[in-house]
Formats: sequence, C-alpha cells, structure tokens
Amino acid sequence: MELQRSAVGLFLGFLVLSVAPLSTARFVVEKNSLRVTSPDKIKGKYDSAIGNFGLPQYGGSMSGAVIYPKENQKGCKEFSEFGLSYKSDPGALPTFLLVDRGDCFFALKVWNAQKAGASAVLVADNIEEALITMDTPEEDISTAKYIENITIPSALIEKSFGQTLKKAISSGDMVNVYLDWRESVPHPDDRVEYELWTNSNDECGVKCDMLMEFTKEFRGAAQILEKGGYTQFTPHYITWYCPRAFTLSKQCKSQCINHGRYCAPDPEQDFSTGYEGKDVVIENLRQLCVFKVANETQKPWVWWDYVTDFQIRCPMKEKKYNKECADAVIKSLGLDSKKIDKCMGDSDADSENPVLKEEQDAQDDGGVQCKCPPGFKGDGVKTCDDIDECKEKKACQCPECSCKNTWGSYDCSCSGNLLYIKDHDTCISKTSGGSKSSAWAAVWVILIGLAMASGGAYLVYKYRLRSYMDSEIRAIMAQYMPLDSQAEVPNHVNDEHA
Repeated sequence: MELQRSAVGLFLGFLVLSVAPLSTARFVVEKNSLRVTSPDKIKGKYDSAIGNFGLPQYGGSMSGAVIYPKENQKGCKEFSEFGLSYKSDPGALPTFLLVDRGDCFFALKVWNAQKAGASAVLVADNIEEALITMDTPEEDISTAKYIENITIPSALIEKSFGQTLKKAISSGDMVNVYLDWRESVPHPDDRVEYELWTNSNDECGVKCDMLMEFTKEFRGAAQILEKGGYTQFTPHYITWYCPRAFTLSKQCKSQCINHGRYCAPDPEQDFSTGYEGKDVVIENLRQLCVFKVANETQKPWVWWDYVTDFQIRCPMKEKKYNKECADAVIKSLGLDSKKIDKCMGDSDADSENPVLKEEQDAQDDGGVQCKCPPGFKGDGVKTCDDIDECKEKKACQCPECSCKNTWGSYDCSCSGNLLYIKDHDTCISKTSGGSKSSAWAAVWVILIGLAMASGGAYLVYKYRLRSYMDSEIRAIMAQYMPLDSQAEVPNHVNDEHA
C-alpha cells in the first residue's frame, strides 16, 4: 500500500488532529526499518508495520535483545501468571519481546508485554501475507483500561521472518535487533511530507478554537521548514454531500453548493440566522485555491499567512466572514485574485468542482476519518442519510406535539394556543388566562400575609425592647437615689454639723 500520513503538524513526529467530526476511513500501513545486527547468519534489513497504538519513536531508533517466551507465546495472558519477567538488568540491552499473532487483540499482547517489563514488542504474523497495520480495537469497558496506557512501540513482522528469529533463539544465539523509525515518515526528495485537514469555520466551538490557535502558533515554524526545503505541506478540507432526495430542500440549499455536491454544517446550527454552511464551503474552496495559486508561484507558505490573517480580520462574530474581506487579505499578500476566482469556478453550476472533487477523493482514500453531521446517519464517507426524528421518536413526543421531519433536523409545533419548549420536549400555554388572575391573587395574599407577620413581629420586638430598656434604667437609677417604695434614710452627718 502507498505510504502516506495525514497529520496536523510536525512535532517530533505528527500530531493527528481532526477539526470536523470523525469516524473511520481506509487505514494506511506505516512501515519502519528493522535490522538484525546479530547473529551473523541472519544479519540484514527487514520490513515491519508500525502498530497504531503506543508511542512509536518517529525520527528515532532503538536497539534491543529479542526474547521468545517459553510459555504464553501469544501474549494473551499476563506473563506474571507464568512467573515471567522481561525487565532489563542495569546496563543490559532493552528487551524486545517476540509474540505470535492470534487469539486476542494486538494491543492486549503489547499491554501484557509492557507490564512484564518489555521495551518493545514484535508480533510474528501467523499467515504469509502483505504486512498490515496492527490497529487499535474498538474501545469498550475492558479495552479502554489499557489502550491509553500503552507506552512502548510495537511492530508486526512477516511469518517467515518470525520463524527465522525463533529458530535462532532456540539454537541459543543472542538475537539483537535495531529498530529505525527515521524512514517511517514520508519524505519525497528528502522532505517530510505532511497534511492538515482543516476548516475555515470559526464558530464550531472548542475544536475550531484549538485549530485556530494551532494555526497561529505553528505558522512561523511551518513557514521556516517549507522555505528551507525541509517539508512539503498540503492542506485539505472536509466536505459532505446532500442526499439527492433533499437537494431542493431549504436546508440543502443553505448548506451546499453545486446543487448539493459539496456541503458543510450550518456554523450556528440554526438555519434561520447567521452564516450558512455554503458560506463555509465557499471559503474552504477559496483557501484551497489560495494554496494552489501560491504553490504555482513557488511560495506555498503564503497559505499560512492568508489563513491566519483571515481568521483575525474576517471573523464570523464581526460579520466580516465574506468575499469582500477575503479579497482584501488576498490583495495585501500580493496574490492574483483573478486566478483564485477562476480556480474557484461557479458555485451555482450543476456540475462537479474539480478542486472540491479532488478533496472528496482524498477524503475517501487518504486515511482521514469522517462521520456524518448531526441529524444524519451513515459511514460518513459513502452515505449520510437523514435521520427521521419523528418516525424514530427521538424528539417532539409530548401529547400536544406535532412533528415534521426536515433535512438534518425536524420542526415541532403544538396544538391550540401552546408553545413548544425544545429543551424539555413539552408544550406550555402562551397565555395563562383565568389561571393568571388566580396566580396574582395568590401572590397578593402571600404578600399581605408576610406584611402582617412582619408588622406583628415588629410590634413584639418594640414592646420587648422598651421593657428591657425600662428595667435597665430603673437598675441604674437605684444606685443613685432611693426609690418611691423605700423609706428615706436619715442624714446624721447634717445633724451633727447643725
């Protein structure tokens, strides 16, 4: 299979980041070089396929001693159950554990080997065939516990090579292997080739924010690498198509161009306000043509300038996401706007657009992962069929509700003088009539009751406060003068002086 890798950027390898919702498409085999350094009789270079889990050391290499277990040779059980450990002694070469294919997931074999102390895993195929990628199994409760914790590299080797290694090990030879990942990254003409699957929509939430931030931060490094001849970069844009049964619908016309052939979800997920999906498709197409025109002038790195400048100068929030703003950015970069317009073609034509058709073909065959937009079901590549929320009873199910299916969504109305509340899937009265008067009467009764209770409490408080004050005053006065109820005390001092 053709060696290819889709990625967002180059960070000691590739960071895979999808901007649009993802699922599965064709998987591409990545190979790395495996060289036997001893014994002499099997010295040589062999192919191996990199596992799609763990941490392959892209751009690096690793040496180790190969060991084939005497028990649990398929690695489907924990090696500790057999009293086996493959932790390397201090100063010794790392252990590369050789296990056989079959009976359990590739990832489980590697996980068990990692727990036993192995530094890498070689899986020997059990049939003679072209090498395939050891893929990650679909996650469930059991697999999710270990897949994300695998930190060692692994590779699949051909059955015949596996038998050669086993024979050498069984004869007592020390088998040393050198793994080299420097050739696993595509590099035509000594340049690293990488791709970015992106989207011009800046209102899709966290994913869009992450992509815009990445584009701004990686712009400088990407341009330096491209100008220096170290990399070859290609941007790609994901599109969907409208099912033929809905090409004349309002939703399809608002989200698609070229009569439903190329579509994007509504940025605000609201067909009645803001920008439409077709605005996103047109800007995606413009950015592809900017790259093509810049590439023709031997300056493909100008694409990074256009994309980042457009994000800053023409955001949707400021209502500047349009051709006028885009043309201003194009002009500031010295690009030929006429060539770009010609590249874009007629978005209203009932025909294929060569640029977007090429993107859809790459989307199907290039290893990018896709899934249908909200409101649709299918594999995201060949089919995306509208979900009938009414028929499948996924919404608008209250007794007073009346449901009507639309493309990618549904309309729900209520009978009589009722209003539909989507968040609660229920109907409520627009005007409450007689119950409104009753409600206000109840409110007034409550308010009056609270006022009376507050007044009574205030009077009690004032009475208690006054009583307390009176008693305190009497106590103070008793210290300086006799009270009315006490007899007057004779003043003997005055008598003596008299």
